[in-house]
Amino acid sequence: MLGSFLQIPVDPDLVAKVDSTASTVKEATGAMLATIKEDPNAALQTMGQDALHLLLKVLIAVIIYVVGAWLIKKISKAIHKSMERRKTDRAIVTFTTSLVSITLTVLLIVVVIGTLGINTTSLAAVLAAGGMAIGLALSGTVQNVAGGLMIIAFKPFKAGDLIEAQGYLGTVTEVSIVATKLHTPDNRVITLPNGALSSGTINNYSPRPARRIDIDLPFEHGTDLDMLRATLLTIVDKDERILKEPFEGEGSAPSILVCDIDKDAVTVRTRFWCKNEDYWPLYFGMRETLYTKLGKAGFKFAANRLDVKQS
Repeated sequence: MLGSFLQIPVDPDLVAKVDSTASTVKEATGAMLATIKEDPNAALQTMGQDALHLLLKVLIAVIIYVVGAWLIKKISKAIHKSMERRKTDRAIVTFTTSLVSITLTVLLIVVVIGTLGINTTSLAAVLAAGGMAIGLALSGTVQNVAGGLMIIAFKPFKAGDLIEAQGYLGTVTEVSIVATKLHTPDNRVITLPNGALSSGTINNYSPRPARRIDIDLPFEHGTDLDMLRATLLTIVDKDERILKEPFEGEGSAPSILVCDIDKDAVTVRTRFWCKNEDYWPLYFGMRETLYTKLGKAGFKFAANRLDVKQS
């Protein structure tokens, strides 16, 4: 049973090819040894010439690679500077320069391989034969490259925009071929794959010049709404960052609205607009201002009450 278990089927054609290769190597080795025995000086001279030719090929290949890498670096910098002079979006600049650099590097490697005497046609055939396996292994990368092209083409955001995507909020700092980098408010750098980013929901906070802020505050029942509305408008009017009229065709004057009434409170919404760059300072600062000044003005905020009945 053990003997049958250890038996491994062997392809006869494969065995024949191995035997043929071994015979060829053996014949070549024998011919070289015979040549050395007959005329050692000529054999050594031939070997020296072959070694010199190989050394020259390697030297030329190294020179081509070094010069080519230097030229690729210069070309990438020239493209980067040219696009910056035209005030092209930084996301497009980084994407284009990285794409050009990778493409030229691949071409340089092919030229270097050809200089060494390796048949690039055979190499291309080998790569084509393994293309399916490579494609499967790099399917995620290909998807990210396609996503990067979609982002560059449709421009859902640009470098410098504040976006929220894939559960992260941050400012776009770079868009490369396969990924986009965000700088978060707490000083982290988040790298998002372009494939998932391009196919998901992107919330861009930056394109519009003005944004609206809504602040809801609960007050006790019996609060004088007219006096409360006047007090809120006075507080809002004193802040110069709050827009009193539309800015670049967007927004409106501040307004005070009753947005909810329940058994515990009357909820009043303070709604106003501001420039995009003033949004976050006002978002947090105005809440503190309203809480402090309304308390000093005698208005009472509502609290949830628990009624306990005794029988």
